[in-house]
Amino acid sequence: MNQSSESMEFGLSTFLESKPTANGVSHAERIRQAVEEAELAEQVGLDVYAIGEHHREDYASSAPATILAAIASKTNKIRLSSAVSVLSSDDPVRLYQNFATLDALSSGRAEIMAGRGSFIESFPLFGYDLEDYNELFDEKLDLLLQVSASEKVTWRGKHRPAIHDLGVYPRAVQEPLPVWIGTGGNVNSAIRAGVLGLPICFAIIGGSPAQFAPLVQVYKEAALQAGHDLNQLQIAVHSHGLIKEDGEQAANMQFPAVVDQINKIGRERGFSEYTRRSFDQARSLNGALYTGDPEYVAEKIILLRKNLGLTRFLLHVDNSMLAHRELLETIELFGTRVVPIVKKELARIQSSSNK
Repeated sequence: MNQSSESMEFGLSTFLESKPTANGVSHAERIRQAVEEAELAEQVGLDVYAIGEHHREDYASSAPATILAAIASKTNKIRLSSAVSVLSSDDPVRLYQNFATLDALSSGRAEIMAGRGSFIESFPLFGYDLEDYNELFDEKLDLLLQVSASEKVTWRGKHRPAIHDLGVYPRAVQEPLPVWIGTGGNVNSAIRAGVLGLPICFAIIGGSPAQFAPLVQVYKEAALQAGHDLNQLQIAVHSHGLIKEDGEQAANMQFPAVVDQINKIGRERGFSEYTRRSFDQARSLNGALYTGDPEYVAEKIILLRKNLGLTRFLLHVDNSMLAHRELLETIELFGTRVVPIVKKELARIQSSSNK
């Protein structure tokens, strides 16, 4: 894929955060809201809507393919992806079948983003040992890619029964069904994606996005050494944000929600306390939080494109403490205000480089 302004895609990612309490948003309501969000995303010209798989009480997204299938019936153009599918604790054959079915319902708009996942609840839930964390992913990715590439499969591994010359149906409309690698910044994940020539998505939720440039380079070098065309590589970034006409209002509205969420996870994992100073650093020009007015968010995405050469940007629009109308406003501003600014500037840069 070339690096013209036309090649860059813009989309949304979500984990369908919810608070299933008497005063919160139920899982059922949050799932229905996802359909509304995706419909609006398509209406304002966004390219992708992606749902991450989670198995916790504070998320309603344990079955992304099912929710995306409902969205497929309400939309016509927007691409529908997981973000990520926790491949290590899933069965690659069933994962392929679910997304091949989604591909049929959407007339060829489905994608799988495969990853290890940032939480571990799915491992005991489905009977997997965390001691096999890395081995499970390697083995299951191999099977998923074989199933995606061929109707009949012969395969043998350690953690799943062997398959001997069996067909997997239905087949996806797209041949092969797109499989992305999702990573939080693991070097081996970048190398693996490059060697396989698969598109990659970096989850950049902290620090400076520019620090991911060496990982992008590692990815490209691995792809080049494996004989892949660098112009065909796709690089995405997934980062959190909130957009309002008044950038300070966006920050003041988002901070209480972000600090509540991050500190809850931080207590589980032993992280240091997240503060307003941490938040303000993250939403600075070189930070990983895309929060502010449309012009400012556009400026940050343009800088991200310059630093990483990405071809897709996914804005993570989700928080159970924010009213749904705030998320819808962000989606509308992202599509109608931010994206046109970014595309115009990228076209200007491209034009100048061609002179």
